[in-house]
Amino acid sequence: MQKRVTFRNLWLPYLLLAPQVTITLIFFIWPASQALYQSVLMEDAFGLKSEFVWLENFEAIFTDSNYLASMKTTAIFTVSTTLLSLSTSLFFAVKADRVIRGASVYKAIMLWPYAIAPAIAGVLWLFMFNPGNGIIMLALEHLAYNWNHVLNGDQAMVLVVIASAWNQIAYNFIFFLAGLQMIQQSYIEAAAMDGAGPTRRFWTIIFPLLSPTTFFLIVVNIVFAFFSTFGVIHAVTEGGPYQATEILVYKVFRDGFVGLDLGGSAAQSVILMAIVISLTFIQFRYVERRVEY
Repeated sequence: MQKRVTFRNLWLPYLLLAPQVTITLIFFIWPASQALYQSVLMEDAFGLKSEFVWLENFEAIFTDSNYLASMKTTAIFTVSTTLLSLSTSLFFAVKADRVIRGASVYKAIMLWPYAIAPAIAGVLWLFMFNPGNGIIMLALEHLAYNWNHVLNGDQAMVLVVIASAWNQIAYNFIFFLAGLQMIQQSYIEAAAMDGAGPTRRFWTIIFPLLSPTTFFLIVVNIVFAFFSTFGVIHAVTEGGPYQATEILVYKVFRDGFVGLDLGGSAAQSVILMAIVISLTFIQFRYVERRVEY
């Protein structure tokens, strides 16, 4: 029988919830409602008055080839960043779980990148891939590979994917390592006694038991790729070259703050929010069925 928590003071539960509710209203509900309101408005060229235009901003967006290209770019960027970040962090977590001597030092080093802001992470990788004297650029020159992300859109995409994934690896590493340490060793030992090798033990026992952690991190990393990577894009490529790395969240910024198309930018933010909410719903509705708790 479960015990129900009761409060003698009638107002105490509401006082405890008030800070979080206030933050949600101020930093999420209010901006979202303002974006929804501005998405049906269009300002004149001088920003002196607004006109109610119904859904014309949304119609213009979906007939804009640049916006459709940004959607494709965002899909490629999100999938690439999520896969690279999750696979790398899982690899390091598995290795860290096996370390006996110096384990605390190894884990501490792995956590350091999480303290770096996305924009700073982007600048660090930009220095290493600098076409003039970057350390990785010099190594690529010795391999006779021509690297110039300033002119090559595919190379620019690779750079921002690496920088964004690297910035998220430490966060994923923490959860994967915690998940690995929660797995009972008796399962792995029993499989080893039955003749299962390390690779088979990982894919048949360890990875399925990590499915709740993996599912959670997939949701978090997709949201991260959609929104929190703005700093990386802005610091490294500014959406270039030729809009090759202009993801949706950066296009919202460019059209709204640079192009001063506030109505169109607000409509784009509404669409972006709807896409993220829909993807999260789909993941919880269909992908979670494969999760083994």
